[in-house]
Amino acid sequence: MPTTQEPTDPEQPEQPDESEVVGKMSRSPDRRGIAVAAALLLACGALITYGILDTGNEQADKESAVPTAAVTYEVLGDGAADISYRGDGKGDRATVVKNAELPWKKTVNVPLGTSPVVNITLGEKGGEASCTLAIGGKHVQRATASGAFGRSTCTSELPTPEASTSPERAQ
Repeated sequence: MPTTQEPTDPEQPEQPDESEVVGKMSRSPDRRGIAVAAALLLACGALITYGILDTGNEQADKESAVPTAAVTYEVLGDGAADISYRGDGKGDRATVVKNAELPWKKTVNVPLGTSPVVNITLGEKGGEASCTLAIGGKHVQRATASGAFGRSTCTSELPTPEASTSPERAQ
């Protein structure tokens, strides 16, 4: 008499018990889960790579969207002076150079609609120094400071961005 555990036909494969099948299924990895996990890893990797490779040109694009004019500040004289000037896209904040050796010269891009300005202050020893201001290579102002702690300012007005793009202005 055959038992339930022995096959009745020697050519028929042995059928595993249901508990054995469930146990083997829980131990074998689910291929769908692996595929989903791999897809999520690839997506995370792509986002990280994008963040690393993003050069941050948005700020440069915003800055270049505002038209500018080339402004040259120059301070002539002997010795040293404190110089402050507006430019390089810092808004209304001035850049200060303490005890700059003269002669001194700097060209910066100033946004249209703002006022380029350069201030000089002589030291305790005094002397004489002059500031000049040129916009687009064209000289627009010159001023002279003399004596101990002498001061001088050169300033001008730049057109607004709207005025510089108007058809009458282009002619």
